[in-house]
Amino acid sequence: MSTTPACYPCAQEARLPDVPPRECVARDEHWRVVHAFNSALPGWLVLLPRRHVTAVHDLTDAEAASLGLWQVRLSRALRTVTGCAKSYVVQFAEAEGFGHVHFHVVARMADQPEDRRGPAVFGYLGRPEEEWVSPERADELAREIGRALA
Repeated sequence: MSTTPACYPCAQEARLPDVPPRECVARDEHWRVVHAFNSALPGWLVLLPRRHVTAVHDLTDAEAASLGLWQVRLSRALRTVTGCAKSYVVQFAEAEGFGHVHFHVVARMADQPEDRRGPAVFGYLGRPEEEWVSPERADELAREIGRALA
């Protein structure tokens, strides 16, 4: 598997299996799911190719074939675990240090404020660290989501 040490997702991949649950909610031969570490919204998942890829068009046919299934399964698991009304799936891979392709699969709660819906959901990122989902809560959610996926 091709990884790049300077890439955060690749560095975490290289540490498997010695990562906390939030860094490996689930995985298969192509994809790994993590709970976002810098989110103020519980249930913010990130779906990562297990090899270093910087553009969607560089995914292999096998990676592409399982991508949609992962997105739907994660959305269902989020609904089961968080009770969310729906989920958002977003992909940019432009932030510094995060050029590795990744898909945000984000729980959108029924009572989520209007000013945090749609693209504005990204307002839950970049919040002060004291507002982030705690590592303990992210690990708990990771275990629950993992069970929902099983």
